[in-house]
Amino acid sequence: MATTWPEPAAPDGRSLRGQLAVTSCMETLQVGYLHAVAAAAGCALASPFPDNGIDWHLSHGSSAHLVDDEVTIKVQLKCTAQIPPNPAGPHFSFTLDNDHLRKLAHPRVAVHKILVVMLAPRQVDQWLLARPDRLELRHCCYWVNLAGHPITGRRRTNVRIPTEQVFDDRALCAIMARVGAGDRP
Repeated sequence: MATTWPEPAAPDGRSLRGQLAVTSCMETLQVGYLHAVAAAAGCALASPFPDNGIDWHLSHGSSAHLVDDEVTIKVQLKCTAQIPPNPAGPHFSFTLDNDHLRKLAHPRVAVHKILVVMLAPRQVDQWLLARPDRLELRHCCYWVNLAGHPITGRRRTNVRIPTEQVFDDRALCAIMARVGAGDRP
């Protein structure tokens, strides 16, 4: 018989969470989301070391690809709780440091790059819901290809993230199919 230990509670009755910085936890949350999407899309993941401004390389193998039997994209992850979930309109604005944007906006590349932005709830206890029939990570990731995007700010630039470009397994498969055909993501 397995023994279950009661979870210690904070004085206010909520779960007692560790003292890791929330921004570090947000990075971990978005990596978990990326891993789940990659797994469902049948993609391999690699984390470059050192990362030099790009967080992940995703590879997708298929005999249907025209340019190679395996294609790769580079992914830069960002996570924010400053933008509410389910943004209204065709896009939301996200501010990037110009150094990051320069890496993502280079117009001619051998390996395409995308930015993936996760919108997370402000309260950590709302990030995850686990039930016997599902696991929910809240809220959502969106993606954009910024190749050719101009730098408009002195140190930071606002970019538009299309709300129709939800980053999930189907979107990733479609991105890889386009790249595999020799097109942009």
